[in-house]
Amino acid sequence: MSDFELVEEGDGRFAVRGAMSFATANALLRKSESLFARHESLVIDLSGVNKSDSAGLALIVEWKSQAASRNAAISIEGVPETMVAIAKTSEVEDLL
Repeated sequence: MSDFELVEEGDGRFAVRGAMSFATANALLRKSESLFARHESLVIDLSGVNKSDSAGLALIVEWKSQAASRNAAISIEGVPETMVAIAKTSEVEDLL
């Protein structure tokens, strides 16, 4: 089993479970690109994330950038407190 799961739940809704960290961010990005590209509206639920760091936050920024480049709506739910704290420290909490 990998350190993360990216689960498509239907209608542009996805759940991330496990780690969103330096160890998994690149693989998560690669897996998400083809899945997310098929949707005009995305909801990404992070409530199942049990490990996160600044790479996880950078991944959210990248997802938002990719969505904006193709005029897709994106919403992030259940952001882990660790990631919120990093965003506040970096003064980018408005990106969440």
